[in-house]
Amino acid sequence: MAVQKLPLAKALNESLRKALETDPKVLVMGEDVGKLGGVFRVTDGLQKDFGEERVIDTPLAESGIVGTAIGLALRGYRPVVEIQFDGFVFPAYDQIVTQLAKMHARALGKIKLPVVVRIPYGGGIGAVEHHSESPEALFAHVAGLKVVSPSNSSDAYWMLQQAIQSDDPVIFFEPKRRYWDKGEVDTEAIPGELHKARTVREGTDLTLAAYGPMVKLCLEAAAVAAEEGRSVEVLDLRSMSPIDFDAVQASVEKTRRLVVVHEAPVFYGSGAEIAARITERCFYHLEAPVLRVGGYHAPYPPARLEEEYLPGLDRVLDAVDRSLAY
Repeated sequence: MAVQKLPLAKALNESLRKALETDPKVLVMGEDVGKLGGVFRVTDGLQKDFGEERVIDTPLAESGIVGTAIGLALRGYRPVVEIQFDGFVFPAYDQIVTQLAKMHARALGKIKLPVVVRIPYGGGIGAVEHHSESPEALFAHVAGLKVVSPSNSSDAYWMLQQAIQSDDPVIFFEPKRRYWDKGEVDTEAIPGELHKARTVREGTDLTLAAYGPMVKLCLEAAAVAAEEGRSVEVLDLRSMSPIDFDAVQASVEKTRRLVVVHEAPVFYGSGAEIAARITERCFYHLEAPVLRVGGYHAPYPPARLEEEYLPGLDRVLDAVDRSLAY
């Protein structure tokens, strides 16, 4: 049956299974991805079905994992690397930024590095330190990397397929708080291009732009705003590098107001780039300044305080009110 209702984590599992079945050059590697099936069970059952040479349990060494994936990619493989948690990626940051992102340009386009780095990211699960970061802007800033994040099960399935098939290195951020949210997945119908934004709710008064875990929150905010007679459009950006500025511009030219929402700190966040670009492109259309809602410029707090740190319904609706008040 082509259409199934799957949790986001299971959609990723099915996508990896499909990729392994389709292309013998696809490998899955990371800490505990084999026998355990990953800490979130995203790779559950894959080693049993495809063997230890295709689904590889690695040492606890992120730099070594990514470095090995780069070598495999140079030999014609398509490695899919799992980093257990967002905060664990930094030992591999050197490999990602100085090698993975640059080899294609360094070789004048003669070398391709089709590596996918999967990173569960964001908060909302009550985890300890280094387990709830949102470091996407650190990667989006690096030329040579593609950076994407699905917000639902269908995108999780198809965007991972597209990332694996891409000849560019892709940093694939998975919203861990949405792993258990169910959604329909049509395994025979590609919903769209990997780096194209999608309007997930039509509106006329204001645009909410988000990606990954915050799309669901923005849809909830739009529903509350509708009860107050306000028509809010929600745009799922899906990609942080490149950003589909044409889609954002088209929405803002219609609604004339924009609020960007992400879990990462607002300071130097992706919302800042979007605000700057849309102000340049849509200056004479805007009826209010572009506003941003995000985390605070502080280390991620202990679990008992994370709901105060993370953007919630009240903060999004407050930004909607402030924008409409201009």
